[in-house]
Amino acid sequence: MIVRSLESIEGTERDVVAETGDWRSRRFILAKDGAGFSLNMTTVKAGIEVELCYKNHIEAVICLEGECELTNKKTGETFTIKSGDMYLLDQHDRHIVRTKTAFRAISVFNPPLTGREDHDADGSFPLLTDTE
Repeated sequence: MIVRSLESIEGTERDVVAETGDWRSRRFILAKDGAGFSLNMTTVKAGIEVELCYKNHIEAVICLEGECELTNKKTGETFTIKSGDMYLLDQHDRHIVRTKTAFRAISVFNPPLTGREDHDADGSFPLLTDTE
């Protein structure tokens, strides 16, 4: 059994801040925990627009607080995501996230993140393993 508090993660290697400072991800479960997925709590500042495409991962997100606009680049569909809403990027969907307010969400990645990832130039995370 693994039990972790937010306070126990803050300021550790599991507390990842983007080089831009636009987002912060607290990584509760990582690849080295052996669960087969990773679990993160991510906060994004208000007024941020970022284009992403997780070509190496599937991501599910549930919004805890705040609001963002999510646009599917392939279809042009735009969705308002707010507290209690979920989205799944099951087709490695290229998408744009525009935060209307400060946004806090829980996300799950498969394959699991190692904790060392930051977005590449194309908006994806590299596929890392614990042996790298």
